Amino acid sequence: MKSCLVTGASRGIGLELCRQLQQRGHRVSAVCRQASAELRALGCTVIDGIELTDAASVARLATGLAGERIDVLVNNAGILARDSLAELDFEAMRRQFEVNALAPLRLTALLAPQLVRGGKLALITSRMGSMADNTSGGYYGYRMSKAAMNAAGRSLAHDLAPRGVAVVILHPGFVQTPMTGGRGD
Repeated sequence: MKSCLVTGASRGIGLELCRQLQQRGHRVSAVCRQASAELRALGCTVIDGIELTDAASVARLATGLAGERIDVLVNNAGILARDSLAELDFEAMRRQFEVNALAPLRLTALLAPQLVRGGKLALITSRMGSMADNTSGGYYGYRMSKAAMNAAGRSLAHDLAPRGVAVVILHPGFVQTPMTGGRGD
């Protein structure tokens, strides 16, 4: 049985990843700020009250997981704020960088010693972080934060390779979730 940890687990992609991993017989730790009823119904280990942008909160999470091996770490938590050149909100951009790029790196750095040889680190990104694929503009904070996450993922792949940990940067495609304005059902 593999041990999996998923951030942003209370809804959307994170919730579905927890469901899928649980169904495959893995031990799932679901990390979120506030657990949803759907997440609690899965029967996985719910670790709520975690704010990934707060260093003390992430340190508390890491302390609580001390000594546990992690086979799969999925950095899924993310936020999206819509903006345009005419309506830039730099505080919202800063928040997206904190959640989408810096938080996954912070958590990975703290939990890296617990990733087992042969383990996997997954970063859930977005095609909107691709410079080559930007055909519509806008969404400055989201695009830039996901591009930063992609860059961190490349560096993590190099740094974790000697330890036998594979890093995957995953773009799930457009998914109708609460974050994208879809219902997420």
